[in-house]
Amino acid sequence: MRVVTAAVKPLTVEYCGELYSVDPGVEFGIGREAELTIDENPYLHRRFLTVGHDFGMWWLSNVGTLLTATVTDATGTMQAWLAPGAKLPIVFQTMHVMFSAGATTYDFTISSDEDYFNTAVQVDSSGGSTTVLPVTLTTSQRQLIVALAEGVLTQSVPGRGTIPSSAEAAERLGWSMTTFNRKLDNVCDKLDKLGVAGLRGGRGKLATNRRARLVEYAVTTRLVGVDDLPLLEVATTRLDQSSPVGEGGAHD
Repeated sequence: MRVVTAAVKPLTVEYCGELYSVDPGVEFGIGREAELTIDENPYLHRRFLTVGHDFGMWWLSNVGTLLTATVTDATGTMQAWLAPGAKLPIVFQTMHVMFSAGATTYDFTISSDEDYFNTAVQVDSSGGSTTVLPVTLTTSQRQLIVALAEGVLTQSVPGRGTIPSSAEAAERLGWSMTTFNRKLDNVCDKLDKLGVAGLRGGRGKLATNRRARLVEYAVTTRLVGVDDLPLLEVATTRLDQSSPVGEGGAHD
């Protein structure tokens, strides 16, 4: 049974500079053909996410079947991976949502007058909520992430960025594909061991999905930012010229 409280104030969803008011009792859809039409991207569900009010709280739900979304608070300290079928309460005054469809990454913001928790959030276990832990990266690992996130960090259209292919990112860094793939594996392994979901999978897990998930996590949790872009200019091919022992050692 739907519970609607008269005192509940609308939420505000902001995408590409446009503001949308969401009232209690009305389900607000986000996708290719919804109340908020993100893009005509064929990889995007017609109705991917919904915002609605139930049982005295606002909720963000993933009603799609394939795509996932990364959700963080305003500081990037708390992070959740919203899988298909999962839902989580909107408990912060500002929540950032980022997701990828094909080679394009989108992001928007949900704002609320309510702030239920300042330091912790309770979500459905399938949502994959986690507290962001300190991550120590080598210079080359950070360069790899920045190369993948460059299109998002420097997006020409607010709320919409592109993720390069592995070959494009490797060329941007001046690395061989062997070096790039090895370092991508190392970064994903490191974050996976810290509990970051969506970076390692079984059969059928596409590399594109892994790159997109890595970018979403790194950008939303402030693991990399605009200040890291100069790292791309100092990337060299020295690792390709090192010995096999050196390639597998501390440089990774």
